[in-house]
Amino acid sequence: SFAYFTIKDRLPQILTRAIDTLHRHKNEFFEEHGEKGVEAEKRAISFLSKLRNELQTDKPVTPLDDDLPDAALWNQYLDYQRNLSNGNGEPSWFQSPWLYVECYMYRRIHAALAHNPPIDNFDVFKEGKAQNFFESQEAVNALCTYFQELLKNIKDLEEKQLQEEFFKLLQVSLWGNKCDLSFSAGEDSSQKSSPLQSLENMKPYILVNDMEKLWSVLVNSKKSSTDTSNVRVDIILDNAGFELVSDLVLADFLLSSKLADEVHFHGKSIPWYVSDTTKHDFNWTIKQLQSANHRWMSRCGINCEGNLKKGVWVYCDHMFWTLPHDFSSMAEVAPDLYADLQKSNLLLFKGDLNYRKLTGDRKWEYTVPFHQALNRFHPAPLCSLRTLKSDTQVGLKAGQGEQIQASEPEWMVNGKYGVVQFDADL
Repeated sequence: SFAYFTIKDRLPQILTRAIDTLHRHKNEFFEEHGEKGVEAEKRAISFLSKLRNELQTDKPVTPLDDDLPDAALWNQYLDYQRNLSNGNGEPSWFQSPWLYVECYMYRRIHAALAHNPPIDNFDVFKEGKAQNFFESQEAVNALCTYFQELLKNIKDLEEKQLQEEFFKLLQVSLWGNKCDLSFSAGEDSSQKSSPLQSLENMKPYILVNDMEKLWSVLVNSKKSSTDTSNVRVDIILDNAGFELVSDLVLADFLLSSKLADEVHFHGKSIPWYVSDTTKHDFNWTIKQLQSANHRWMSRCGINCEGNLKKGVWVYCDHMFWTLPHDFSSMAEVAPDLYADLQKSNLLLFKGDLNYRKLTGDRKWEYTVPFHQALNRFHPAPLCSLRTLKSDTQVGLKAGQGEQIQASEPEWMVNGKYGVVQFDADL
């Protein structure tokens, strides 16, 4: 299965890159922290090498022995996995659900550093994320230029024109999700060309296209909002780099077009899945845009900063996003987060990992309704913007999946197809 290939090949590559990154920063750790920095680096490398060996030899998954705030929840989840196996041995790397062991690896990478001050704040994936941003400059330029030109006359646009622009930026945000470093095991996955020019050609690859429904939700929310109630959109972020820029532009458009009054961004509280957005990545990206020597990029960055200062943009992270749990257990495991999401008019879930957690990462029949696969997870109207990079997909028309499968066996995992998949049943 694709899961087997991921655990066998991709995850050890990601660990090897993490070890290599620590090696390369040895001198920097010494300059900053002296011998203590070098000792911490050695310990972290030893921890990661041991982890890689456990993975490659299919050792049992061990409980976490750190005192980080989420450790108890992880260890409870391991007990849950043990119960699932009905006494058929301990959960191990190749005998357990893919989503679980993949999340577990990233949590152990975090522990390798968190355990080893003074390098405990070092993000082994930071360089790759920065590189993705810089190598996507041309696309970032094109997008910022397009958006700033659009802003000049956004107030004069008729509803139909506004809808067209919304659909365009939604698609840029969708296809921005191709830039995923965990999928390429950290290899270059930047967006090289202008994302706007190819949108028409990409339309046939959107397997479920619920953009009209999103438009209706926003327009109707606006009509029914009062002076005291704001229209709020939440974006559950995925990758840093170009994808994050496309999300920021979409969010700025929602405010500028008055389709929304506030946007809440949800990122990861620890480095995750190589290129996922942390608070540091979020702030760093806005700073890079601001200081760019390109007029419209810089203007985009200044607008972002202004939105944060005014409080119409809010960045938040929550431990739940880096747990192995499906979202259907959020109300029970993280009731505070679930209650917060219930205040939203629309939740946009970016990317593949969010889709896997929305649908429980099961091998569903393609035609199973999205609503059913969500397994009672309905805090607010929600939409998945995702390019397919794992073999879970629901909500297709009868025969649609089989038809593509016949000509493209890799269609579910090659990032070529996408969905804008909506569910509003509260």
